[in-house]
Amino acid sequence: MNLPLHPGVYIMHDHSGQIIYIGKAKALKNRVSQYFGSEKNHAEKVRQMVAHVDWFEYILTDSEFEALVLEASLIKQHQPKYNILLKDDKGYHYIRVTKEAWPRVSQVQQKMDDGAVYLGPYVSSWATRQSVDEALKIFRLPSCTRRFPQDIGRRRPCLNYYIKQCCAPCLGKISQEEYGELVREAVDFLRGGSASSVHQLEQKMREASEHLQFERAARLRDRLLAIRRMAGRQKVVAVSVPEQDVIALAQGADAACFQVFRFQDARLCDRESFPMGPVGEPESARGAFLEQYYTIRDRIPPRVTLDGPAENTDLLERWLSEKAGRAVHITVPQKGEQAHLAEMVRSNAAEQVAQTTGRTGRETSALDELGRLLGLSHPPQYIESYDISNLAGEDNVAGMVVFANGRPLRSAYRRFRIKTVEGQDDYASMREVLFRRFQEYEAHKEEDEGFGHLPDLILLDGGKGQISAVQPVLEHFGLQVPLFGMVKDNSHRTRAITGSGGAVAINSHRAAFTLVSSIQDEVHRWAISYHRQSRKKHTFSSSLTQIEGIGDRRAKALLHHFRTVSAIREATLEELAGAPCMNRPAAEKVYAYFRQEENCTPPKN
Repeated sequence: MNLPLHPGVYIMHDHSGQIIYIGKAKALKNRVSQYFGSEKNHAEKVRQMVAHVDWFEYILTDSEFEALVLEASLIKQHQPKYNILLKDDKGYHYIRVTKEAWPRVSQVQQKMDDGAVYLGPYVSSWATRQSVDEALKIFRLPSCTRRFPQDIGRRRPCLNYYIKQCCAPCLGKISQEEYGELVREAVDFLRGGSASSVHQLEQKMREASEHLQFERAARLRDRLLAIRRMAGRQKVVAVSVPEQDVIALAQGADAACFQVFRFQDARLCDRESFPMGPVGEPESARGAFLEQYYTIRDRIPPRVTLDGPAENTDLLERWLSEKAGRAVHITVPQKGEQAHLAEMVRSNAAEQVAQTTGRTGRETSALDELGRLLGLSHPPQYIESYDISNLAGEDNVAGMVVFANGRPLRSAYRRFRIKTVEGQDDYASMREVLFRRFQEYEAHKEEDEGFGHLPDLILLDGGKGQISAVQPVLEHFGLQVPLFGMVKDNSHRTRAITGSGGAVAINSHRAAFTLVSSIQDEVHRWAISYHRQSRKKHTFSSSLTQIEGIGDRRAKALLHHFRTVSAIREATLEELAGAPCMNRPAAEKVYAYFRQEENCTPPKN
């Protein structure tokens, strides 16, 4: 390609001339050439985009930073199909207090000319809804659709009355004046916040006590306690950093979601969710999201905390700092409060993905976390795991289990009897099993199911030895499937995952640890159950070979035909003679052997 090794922005068009992707590059020739190289290194989204590119153009800039600024402006202007696009759905929200005998408090999106009192506007719908919910619970105001005074005494109160979250005007136990006072206090709370409300209520409580109005003082005390309880709940997500945005990404098979928690005064003040389709490489996706998010948001905090690394962090920090007019730092915490906070935000993003994909948030979070720990380009949706089982080299077998979308896919489980390995050699046995498995893949890959489906991740029960034994098999078939081993501690519990680059401790990553432990336990159970079954058959077969005229071949044929030794014992002479590999003399020997055995059995008392 005749492109310069110069910073700039490239603009890709489809056959109709529509812009479908805009990107930036430090060296245009190198970056654009990557799209039209081998497809093996591209995510599905990139492959689809490249297939639709008809022609492209580029704009040179003086620096990579200028390319970033120009890219952000062009994406906002053209909204290309294959860029990460965020819809700015932040409208204005209001708190509405009706003007009637029994006023109602609610959240609305539009201000109407209906005589009601409107508080706001507020930008955050989440914060507005939270504030209204808190006020209704603290001051025990109704949130139902009943009308007062028309519905007073007509029906039983709802659950909120019994859990002390509603004063139940429908029962007629509160006067209109008392109800009006509650509404006024709730409005003061919404206007002034909890600190101002606490001060006012404390003053009113003291005045009530001085005037010996003890019942009123008790009610005011209860409201104070309710406000403090709400403040205590907010402290669960309060942080030591006064102002910051925490951003996390969760990915599923066909969906992804960015979640943003915004903090002011060390308290959560807003949260936003951006569900979208597959986003490809997490680092690239985070960089693109930051660029788009702060293009549509005016408030830029001094600190942006991410749940993982982002592409072009230095350029983004410089761009955000210039937009904010002060220093802005992008951090990826590894431990402590901030790391736990990023994990909490990521869990919320995973819950959003789970609602889209039909999985649980825990499964989505576990797969996403495992993919990040192992450095995979996307969460492993289809995992195969293998284990070898034998007893001193006898009855050597293997088990294969499959976890699809974080759940066991039992219809895809398989069992292998080791054919080429004599004695106890787990490395050679594992090599044989994987070789046979991928032979089947080559024969059935057009079907894309069963053995014809290529896994996103292979987990072997074992360490570096198993990895070294199996890696040449993948190279032989020209496959690039991530391969790792599951290492146990002295208590036979999963402690780490090992690969060619070393061990990755997973004990501190709860979601991934639980998933891997489940996989290791399941593949061990599956393999050892097959070994016990094989050993039992082998034992039965050995007992049959003690009969004159019955060798290994006839013993196995009898077991295969009759299934159990009990069935052989109970068979008639004609049934034995008609079995595969049998003749009349051999059948008579077997028939006589079991009848003699019965005659030698001592009678039961």
